[in-house]
Amino acid sequence: MKKKYFGTDGIRGKVGVHPMTADFVLKLGWAAGRVLAKQGKGKAVIGKDTRISGYMYESALEAGLSAAGIDCLLTGPMPTPGIAYLTRTMNAQLGIVISASHNPFYDNGIKFFSGDGTKLSDEIELAIEAEIENEMLTVDSALLGKAERIKDASGRYIEFCKGTSPFFMELSGIRIIIDTAHGAAYHIAPSVFSELGAEVIAIGNEPDGVNINEKVGSTYPETLQQAVIQHRADLGIALDGDADRLIMVDHKGEVVDGDELLFMIAMARKQYQANDNKNFGVVGTLMSNLGMEIALKNMGIGFVRADVGDRYVMEELHKNAWTIGGESSGHIICLDRTTTGDGIVAALQVLASIVSSGKNLHELKQGMEKFPQHMINVKIKAKVDPLSSDLIIKAIAEAQERLADKGRVLLRASGTEPLIRVMVEGADEQQVLSEVKGLAEIVAQVFA
Repeated sequence: MKKKYFGTDGIRGKVGVHPMTADFVLKLGWAAGRVLAKQGKGKAVIGKDTRISGYMYESALEAGLSAAGIDCLLTGPMPTPGIAYLTRTMNAQLGIVISASHNPFYDNGIKFFSGDGTKLSDEIELAIEAEIENEMLTVDSALLGKAERIKDASGRYIEFCKGTSPFFMELSGIRIIIDTAHGAAYHIAPSVFSELGAEVIAIGNEPDGVNINEKVGSTYPETLQQAVIQHRADLGIALDGDADRLIMVDHKGEVVDGDELLFMIAMARKQYQANDNKNFGVVGTLMSNLGMEIALKNMGIGFVRADVGDRYVMEELHKNAWTIGGESSGHIICLDRTTTGDGIVAALQVLASIVSSGKNLHELKQGMEKFPQHMINVKIKAKVDPLSSDLIIKAIAEAQERLADKGRVLLRASGTEPLIRVMVEGADEQQVLSEVKGLAEIVAQVFA
């Protein structure tokens, strides 16, 4: 069955516009509670990022869950992976995050985790959608859910993150700029790295409800690049609004993207597990740079591509019994450390590679030669399959023929925004730029 509300990462939209209205989120909380209650009375952990609309949705979810007889544990601002961790360790049956990740403040969304800290299955999401269509009924008063705030939620998660780093990790003498995008990790990420000994300078750590992701964070690394150069830092770490993705900057002010970070982590894992590499590989996506694929294969590390989206990366990881995967955008999954993508945990794994190798971030990324890759996001009126147009199919074939076997073309609809992403990759940068611009113009003519 096709889902009506759930996308690749929960439910997301503009605040006040269906489905992101207070009444719908109230019903959503009730529906999720009803599905959960079929397994007996349970509890849900609710966290959020720093958007002003989070207050409204937190109250709505709490009311809906309570009406279904589910107890609520409220964390306040908390990274998405932090909710996954707390859901698992507090023996809750459901984790809920109020966040639209890297989107502007006027968007918001609802993400769910199962009791074991993983994304909900398609079956559970479809069950919740089916329940939404039913009349909302409240349990007897004696069975209503209760709500309480977890006072030490941040401290619990900070200790967990630190525990994912190797015992030899000592960051003293390393100056790090941390950009938390005025988001959910503003009060957590600086503590993690400073408590491990690093000299930390925090930026993007003054949320006011409307400045989340505004010219800061992983989707706007220019601010971090400037700060790294200005403070002569060894490296910079940029998270997004809910801290589940990561981009880094080396001491020269150069951006190190998710593909390069994934390569570094995989390279270090192969060295750690020198005697146990019979089934060691990495899952990337259709957007992963061809240079990473080549570099991994040259090291004897397996590589497969999944559809774009962390749930698809996770599916391939389980299918291959691997532990490392991720996306170019910086959403990196280390299943040998945690259950979901985690920007802070991924950054700690990169730092472990730096400490153990004695090389800096700039030197480590030299092991992978990136192919020029350019992407243009074309805004469209409504979600549509870009391959539904014969004109676009023909244009793609012609571009691929010109690139031959030294490049590739990919067009895909965004799973969270009304965009078609046009990507071209190849050995010659000028050719890549020419092809991507030409394809983007055709897409705009057809769909914009």
